Amino acid sequence: MPGAYPLREGARACSCDRLGCPDPGAHPLSPAWQLQATTDTAQLTRWWSLEPEANVILPTGRVFDVFDVPVTTGLTALSRIDGAQAHSGPVAANGDRVLFYVATRGNPDDEDEWWSCHLDCDPATIDDTPGLRWHCRDSYVLAPPSLLPSGQSVSWLRPPDGRPLPDPLRVLEFLAD
Repeated sequence: MPGAYPLREGARACSCDRLGCPDPGAHPLSPAWQLQATTDTAQLTRWWSLEPEANVILPTGRVFDVFDVPVTTGLTALSRIDGAQAHSGPVAANGDRVLFYVATRGNPDDEDEWWSCHLDCDPATIDDTPGLRWHCRDSYVLAPPSLLPSGQSVSWLRPPDGRPLPDPLRVLEFLAD
């Protein structure tokens, strides 16, 4: 799904129409993003031909979930995963956060087993909860090569390699330790 992108010049920080956007360049362009998200390459090509600077928004909870952690925690966990010769799955650097892509938990029978970052908090309060965020159903992440307001790009630390995504509970063990 195309996302808003940070503006480098002018009074506004974000390409969206909201004055004082609380999350510049890090949200979908459309409020109907959950219905519009697709893997149809023809549609994706049309979208990016209309908005070539658009950031890349990936909906979570369909094919994959994402653990979103502070950079220090993420790099420490990644080192431990490598040391254990375990599969980390794709991992991205997103400013001061690290994103671990894992197999989705789908719709667990026990509703207490999941939470969605974008349901439980909003951009104004997200900095108050700096620990683990589990992006699953009804959430999304900014993906490489999206541009952050700092001018830095979201980048792969471990790009997708075609292997199955790791079990989220296994990766969570490394993150929790």
